[in-house]
Amino acid sequence: MADITGRVQEAVSKAKIKDGVCFVFCPHTTAGLTINENADPSVKKDIINALNRIVPANAGYSHSEGNSDSHIKSSLFGPSLTLFIEGGKLALGTCRNYFCEGDGRAQGSVG
Repeated sequence: MADITGRVQEAVSKAKIKDGVCFVFCPHTTAGLTINENADPSVKKDIINALNRIVPANAGYSHSEGNSDSHIKSSLFGPSLTLFIEGGKLALGTCRNYFCEGDGRAQGSVG
């Protein structure tokens, strides 16, 4: 789970948007997007551990690339976020935007 809040805020600032809506979309089939808290880093660890229990890596899937669990996890998160912009800032409070890559082989996806 990579925090992409700074990158999204940078794009909003560069576009000089003061008030409105920001739509973030990820077309990558083994990754998804989510909003969650950032105050306690163990939340990310708990989410990852829970996903791995719910959708284990080697559960006899048919997909020939061997990463069906990543495709399923990305479907649970979803491919997009809709964020409000107020006064030029993302209206997130203490929450953060996370790019969630389920396939460890695609580590370079956020770079």
